[in-house]
Amino acid sequence: MDVRWEEFGWERLGDGVGRRRLPIWDATAALVAGESSLLLCDTGATLREGAELRAQAEALFGRRVTHIALSHPHFDHVLGTAAFSGVQVYGAVGIERALGREAIRADAVGHGVSDRDAAEAADVLVPPHHSVCGEWTLELGGRQVLLANVGPGHSGHDLAVLVPASGGSPEIVFCGDLVEESGEPQAGPDAVPSRWPAALDRLLSLGGEDAVYVPGHGAVVDAAFVRAQRDGLAVRFGGSGS
Repeated sequence: MDVRWEEFGWERLGDGVGRRRLPIWDATAALVAGESSLLLCDTGATLREGAELRAQAEALFGRRVTHIALSHPHFDHVLGTAAFSGVQVYGAVGIERALGREAIRADAVGHGVSDRDAAEAADVLVPPHHSVCGEWTLELGGRQVLLANVGPGHSGHDLAVLVPASGGSPEIVFCGDLVEESGEPQAGPDAVPSRWPAALDRLLSLGGEDAVYVPGHGAVVDAAFVRAQRDGLAVRFGGSGS
């Protein structure tokens, strides 16, 4: 697919696959295109960011986003979802219980989102229509993408997205905040640190040694980086490490 990702500030990762590092919190949003459907992974921290992602997706591919996968329930990854109409939203089973409007509004404000923007997005917060318990294969038209419930770890409801190798591109794993490159992995009150190393083992088993791993924050990494972060978390929090 001949898409000019760079014109919109996106990074090309493979054939029909790209991601954008959103401003302020450096959160990843990603697009995966099939022949008939378009998957967005995470939606930004405000309705404004969601609307911008929607407009860029339509400009890049000439069609609307049809599916959204939410990697976990933190404000900087989910509050733009209501900017998309008519989409099918997927999340790890139980994520809706972590999407309390007042709690997510307060978290957003605490991290610097304006009161108005946070309240506006929280008021129209969209819970997933589909709960992923184990694995769920999405058919995007000539391309299948795997959603995998690999948590808990960074949160109680971590979802990874595996894009199989295609057209000379390697396998790509969107990790959410289970992997962070731009700083130390963050463990908030909803983290399950003792299970985090096992979640990273699951990511590595999904992608393998030659995959591209896309963190929730920061630059793209390889399997060695994920393994080193897994081992560091095992030392920091306990749990299994190599």
